[in-house]
Amino acid sequence: MKVKIKSWNGVASWLWVANDENCGICRMAFNGCCPDCKVPGDDCPLVWGQCSHCFHMHCILKWLNSQQVQQHCPMCRQEWKFKE
Repeated sequence: MKVKIKSWNGVASWLWVANDENCGICRMAFNGCCPDCKVPGDDCPLVWGQCSHCFHMHCILKWLNSQQVQQHCPMCRQEWKFKE
């Protein structure tokens, strides 16, 4: 008996590997996107701080721009520095 494949459909899925499931600022899932974006993925990346907290890039940038004097992590209140 021979089997001949006429067509096939590939299926893929992806997810961010983060220390939490939701952004601490907007509370949206990391596998989704922030409220400012329509499509998850490369246009709405995750960023980590040196304190190990993770946020959508757009969410943390808004948070940091709203801070008056010093820029702190919204979760632990340590000085915010992007992890390299």
